[in-house]
Amino acid sequence: MEPLILTAAITGAETSRKDQPNLPITPEEQAREAKACFEAGARVVHLHVREDDGSPTQRPERFRDSINAIRAAVPEIIIQISTGGAVGEPFEKRLAPLALKPDMGTLNAGTLNFGNDIFINHPTDIVRLAQAFKEYGVVPEVEVYESGMIDVVAKLVKQGHIVHAPLHMQFVLGVPGGMSGKPKNLLYMIEHLASEIPSATWAVAGIGRWHLPTAMLALVSGGHIRCGFEDNIFYHKGIVAESNA
Repeated sequence: MEPLILTAAITGAETSRKDQPNLPITPEEQAREAKACFEAGARVVHLHVREDDGSPTQRPERFRDSINAIRAAVPEIIIQISTGGAVGEPFEKRLAPLALKPDMGTLNAGTLNFGNDIFINHPTDIVRLAQAFKEYGVVPEVEVYESGMIDVVAKLVKQGHIVHAPLHMQFVLGVPGGMSGKPKNLLYMIEHLASEIPSATWAVAGIGRWHLPTAMLALVSGGHIRCGFEDNIFYHKGIVAESNA
């Protein structure tokens, strides 16, 4: 059995300190959280960055500050930056931090309703983003929110736009507007991925109440797990977690 990989999504772009007072925002706070998560077993940190006032940003300078702080605190951890940013962020700003050449980055594979907004990933922009990953030598984590996006990714792999072996897929389940984290949905996603891209590895990020159910199913199904304040702010129902770790 392959080792299970834990990814800590420590900040996100939507979570606020109003709802989660322990949300790490500054580079120094993110470095402390990344180290604590590493000591708790995580080996990847999924990174969004914020300005000091808590607003989400894709400024490369802010990413550089956080990456440097995390590297200094816990050099062993794999840093995976988000190219999704906050919903509505212009595509050029989303793409820009890849020039920092982090270990990994996210590549969103389609457009969907996202709560009361629309998370737009135009097909031509998806191809442009895939090309940027190749240009900068960054490993992509391909994020899919429903099963049809797996078909999109399989097509892009066949066309040579997405190149990495093995390809790593992240199932993001439970976003309002996307596929829920019901067990039958995750089992179908696993089966569908195996039929379309047999060599791919996968992880699951269950949002909100789907956090633990999807994680437990991944644990016994050969997948990997993402957790953290981006996806869920609670430790138990109604009890806000004290830290990502």
